[in-house]
Amino acid sequence: MHHMPANTFQAIAIALIGLAGVCPCSEAQGAPVPPTAANAPAGMALIPAGIHKPLFRGENELKEIAVKPFFLDIVPVTNRDFLEFVRANPKWRRSQIKRLFADESYLTHWSGDLEFTSSLQDVPVTFVSWFAAKAYSQWKGRRLPSMAEWEYAGAASPSRSDGENDPAFQKEILRWYATPSPAALSRVGAGRTNFFGVHDLHGLVWEWVSDFNTAMVTGDARGDTGLDRQLFCGAGAQGTSDRGNYTAFMRYAFRSSLRAGYTIHNLGFRCAKDL
Repeated sequence: MHHMPANTFQAIAIALIGLAGVCPCSEAQGAPVPPTAANAPAGMALIPAGIHKPLFRGENELKEIAVKPFFLDIVPVTNRDFLEFVRANPKWRRSQIKRLFADESYLTHWSGDLEFTSSLQDVPVTFVSWFAAKAYSQWKGRRLPSMAEWEYAGAASPSRSDGENDPAFQKEILRWYATPSPAALSRVGAGRTNFFGVHDLHGLVWEWVSDFNTAMVTGDARGDTGLDRQLFCGAGAQGTSDRGNYTAFMRYAFRSSLRAGYTIHNLGFRCAKDL
């Protein structure tokens, strides 16, 4: 029996593999690594793809919005974080910001352009406008989450992704909405994580979203103290997809009362990032 030369056998094997549509070098080249919680950017969690059902929608608008997977900050942006931003970007300091981009209460809880008490370091930054939150996000190479993304991530309870079907979770959120905001906010990350590993989407501060002004109710949030929780009346339930989701009503009511330059004592933000 004649022995086939090793190099000839190799050539035949490679040819057969090629006919099968498999490239022997694909493994060496490396396939794209799918996003996982393990390879999320530091301080961010992976929010998997899902479906958001808008609370309000027009006759010709979609009943469901597909949410692509994205990364979301695990905790809200803190005063310590925001200090780094204003150090690097003087035009966003309290004494230099233009009134077009923030009202007179911008960073009013700081003692100066670059100073605040040490107790505020790990507390969510508030008294920041939408413009400032957006600028910070861009400076970090990120963005503000959309309303659909925030609502989808915020719907998760500590134990399940569909927290709207978790009565204990909904009751906990309602309790927060019914309680006036404290003068001193708690530090970030003190509460439980939700199903996606994210902290403080409820119970600490309200948060800016990129498209907050698409909400359909009107009002003025600066007139509330700790949010009076009365911005939304029964008439607003017309045309809603879920009349029992009162916590979502409250968020839509609050967002609809905002303008991009407003700064409020219990309104902060967190960043999102595309995969």
